Amino acid sequence: MGKKFALNIFYNLAIILSIFGLVWCYNNHKYLPAGFLVGVACCLFYFKYQLTKEIRKSFKEKDPK
Repeated sequence: MGKKFALNIFYNLAIILSIFGLVWCYNNHKYLPAGFLVGVACCLFYFKYQLTKEIRKSFKEKDPK
């Protein structure tokens, strides 16, 4: 479970860095790298969403009612 939390933190940091990079690219009129960073951010959001679903599922399985 600790690896999943560490991976979640990594995804958060990578998303934040890609957003900062996107802003930098936009301010410097570099649109091709900005498009790449948009794709990277979308992929990271998707992986983060899948990881969050998996973590919630594992918590529901551990919590008997």
